[in-house]
Amino acid sequence: MKKANIFTSITENLEKELFEEILTNAKLKIERIVSYGHTSPEAGWYNQESDEWVILLEGEAVLSFENEADVRLEKGDYINIPAHTKHRVSWTLPKAKTIWLAVHY
Repeated sequence: MKKANIFTSITENLEKELFEEILTNAKLKIERIVSYGHTSPEAGWYNQESDEWVILLEGEAVLSFENEADVRLEKGDYINIPAHTKHRVSWTLPKAKTIWLAVHY
């Protein structure tokens, strides 16, 4: 057994968002995502094959959805994103870390 902590081992100066798989199997993927003012690439939308449940453990963010209103998330807020729902991260706190826990199922 290996112990880990969701809030440690985070580099302060990230050039791009950090995606770290915590657990993966054929039906499930759990990942930690760390943003420091990062957003999704301007080129497109996430359009995932699986559902995604995400909770913001620290920081703030805005998720944009195609043809829907933006959703602002603060620490402790969570949202379920059904498969093939086009979305993107349009804002995260600048100069402060935003830590996400994402469960793809």
